[in-house]
Amino acid sequence: MFAKKGIENTTMNDIAAASDKGRRTIYTYFRNKRDIYNAVVKTESDKIVAKLTEVLDRLEPVEQKLMDFIFVRFECYKDAVLRNGSLRAGFFMDIRKVDRARRNTTALEANILKQILNEGVKQGVFKVKHVEQTAMVMILSLQGLDVPYIRDSFAELGIEKLKLREYLKDFILNGISVKQE
Repeated sequence: MFAKKGIENTTMNDIAAASDKGRRTIYTYFRNKRDIYNAVVKTESDKIVAKLTEVLDRLEPVEQKLMDFIFVRFECYKDAVLRNGSLRAGFFMDIRKVDRARRNTTALEANILKQILNEGVKQGVFKVKHVEQTAMVMILSLQGLDVPYIRDSFAELGIEKLKLREYLKDFILNGISVKQE
C-alpha cells in the first residue's frame, strides 16, 4: 500500500484490507501507519545487516572481504529501495526519510566494517590508526554513493560496475598520495 499510494495517502483501513486483517487486529500490533512503515524499514535494515554479517564470516583475503562488504552493501540497498516503492520515493525525494532509515543500520554497518579493518590491521595488510572512526567515515562516505549506485549514474558517466569496483579498490587500498619509502 505504501508503494502504491505513499505513506501519507495510505490509511489504516487500506492496510487492514490489503493484509486481510481487521483494523482491530492491526491496532493490536501497531499504533498507527507510521509504526507499520517503521516496521517495514526495520525489516529491510535487518536483511541488509544479515547480508553484511555474512561477508564478515567469509574465508577470503581481507582486501577482498572489504571490497565485497562495499558492493554487497550497495546491492542490498539497491534491492531494498527497488523492492519497496515508498522507500524508492522517499530515498530520492526526502533526505529526512533517508536519514531515519539509515539510523537503523549505520552503527551496525560501521561495527561490521570495523571488524574487517581490525582483521586487516592484525594481519599487517591495513595501516589504520583510528579504526572505529575510520569505519564510520567510510560508511558515511559510502552512503554518499548510494543514490548514484541505485540510479546507475556511474554507467551514465561511462563507469561500468566492474570498473567502479576497481576504482574504489584503488582509492581505498592505495589512496592518492605517492608513498615515501
